[in-house]
Amino acid sequence: MQILYAIAIGAVIGVIVRYTIPGRRSHGMALVPGAAAAATAAAWAILAWLGWDWSVGWIWVISLGAALAVALVLALVTPGARQRADAAFFDRAKRA
Repeated sequence: MQILYAIAIGAVIGVIVRYTIPGRRSHGMALVPGAAAAATAAAWAILAWLGWDWSVGWIWVISLGAALAVALVLALVTPGARQRADAAFFDRAKRA
């Protein structure tokens, strides 16, 4: 049950990052929160599989830290990648 709380908190972290980092118009509304929630779930599942108990604080710190890291990387990298892809697309469209 605690994994659901962690996933929800990870999604909230993704929402906060999405609306605080500039460039959010260049990616979908659910990309950053969804990826943050997925990173939280994956980290939690791996740590639980390794035998970590949910009552230990480190599983929370690592899982939510994974959410923050993934959200920040996506929010910072996606706008530049999207601009380059759009520029390449429009360049090809001009030549056709």
